[in-house]
Amino acid sequence: MECTVSWLGLDGPSGMSFVAETGSGHVLCMDGAPDGGGRNLAPRPMETVLAGTGACTAYDVVLILKRGRHDVRGCKTTLKAERATSDPKVFTAIHFHFVVSGRGLKPEIVERAVSLSHEKYCSATAMLAKTSAISTSFEVVEV
Repeated sequence: MECTVSWLGLDGPSGMSFVAETGSGHVLCMDGAPDGGGRNLAPRPMETVLAGTGACTAYDVVLILKRGRHDVRGCKTTLKAERATSDPKVFTAIHFHFVVSGRGLKPEIVERAVSLSHEKYCSATAMLAKTSAISTSFEVVEV
């Protein structure tokens, strides 16, 4: 896996906008907060880490349910993270709340899919668990 990150320098040497080009040919823009020299044009780099982690685990949950031939129709994951107060400001706690919708989904099946993602499959969660207390909750919505 590869990624190239380039500083855009939109505001001259003081700007803090970056563009990442992934190995699969996609681009992702990131920027800093105005108090750190950014212009608030895009998500912060650490926000993208959190978003990527949410997508990684949601991907697992949906895939596990689909492979089990469960009628999953939607999956939304809300992440709430806390960071250290001093540098490096790593994540110290992350709570994942899943809202999984479908037909006839049993709570114990969704709980198992969430557990499997966090305990076995989600590489992003596994990395962040080195510095963060990870917790999860879920709800099932019948559609």
